[in-house]
Amino acid sequence: MTTQVLILCTGNSARSQMAEGWLRALAGDNAAVRSAGTHPSTVNPLAIAAMAEVGIDISGHRSKSLNEFLNESFDYVITVCDQAAEACPVFPGPARRIHWSFPDPAAVQGDEATRMASFRAVRDAIGAQLRAWLAEDPL
Repeated sequence: MTTQVLILCTGNSARSQMAEGWLRALAGDNAAVRSAGTHPSTVNPLAIAAMAEVGIDISGHRSKSLNEFLNESFDYVITVCDQAAEACPVFPGPARRIHWSFPDPAAVQGDEATRMASFRAVRDAIGAQLRAWLAEDPL
């Protein structure tokens, strides 16, 4: 049986999108992974670029509202920002809630190199966190 995972953030533009890409790549067919936001916007081009650097294509992703998933059952609901953790509704079914707080790379000011460095750092932190989680709790 495929493990159902929902990853939540505020805008569903960077952190949750990168986490979705990572988990799909790391878990393969063992997980059906979706991401959403409490206030969805658009997928950040720097998130797409950062993930492409590690061979993961999220260019086809779209920003989605968590309302799209309220009637679905999940095994895991993972929040990747504090605001989403506070706003996360209770999902029906066996969903285990996991919260990991990552800084918002889109909030970093500066030139493109500075901003891209923040996306790379968050990308790498999310990837490391997901690898550690899967090592402890294989799907």
